Amino acid sequence: MLPPGISFNALSPKALAASRNAKLPKAFWAWDEIVEMNRTGYWPYTPNTNLLYALSEAIDMILAEGLPQVFARHQRLGEACRRAVQAWGLQIQCADPALYSPVLTGVMMPDGVDADQVRQIVYGHFNMSLGAGLGKVKGRMFRIGHLGECNDLTLMASLSGCEMGLKLAGVRLQDSGTLAAMEHLAATAQPTARYEG
Repeated sequence: MLPPGISFNALSPKALAASRNAKLPKAFWAWDEIVEMNRTGYWPYTPNTNLLYALSEAIDMILAEGLPQVFARHQRLGEACRRAVQAWGLQIQCADPALYSPVLTGVMMPDGVDADQVRQIVYGHFNMSLGAGLGKVKGRMFRIGHLGECNDLTLMASLSGCEMGLKLAGVRLQDSGTLAAMEHLAATAQPTARYEG
């Protein structure tokens, strides 16, 4: 619900003491100076004001929906996404179903298929950006996010873009993943809470 680009730091007394006593040059990590300036509410760097407003709005949205409902929605959307990948006949990057992520599904490509090329096709044809494989799985997989303000229809749009892109890339699919996901979502659909910001 919140765009990336904001982070939080929690500092222990030990970390503050280490900052005060450190002899190395420091700027952003000069906690003692930052804490002192912040005593009056002043932040010594340019704050990302837009993201602070977005954070406030995102928290309101989460509280309006209810935290248990947010978690349940992510679990349900994650399951629909995994059913799509399995219907395609592709492998989910996480090998242990007990550890599947409720917010992200990694899709492994068959041998000989460049996942980054598939991502480029999806982006070029459908203006949809997929996450890249990182580290040792770079080029071997892509990531589908189903978190935040994602709902049934946005997930279905993403899965449709993936399925069309996979076909355009020449990946042989066993079945329709969009149909598998749609069946799961239809069978588990409930009225949704609406946020009226």
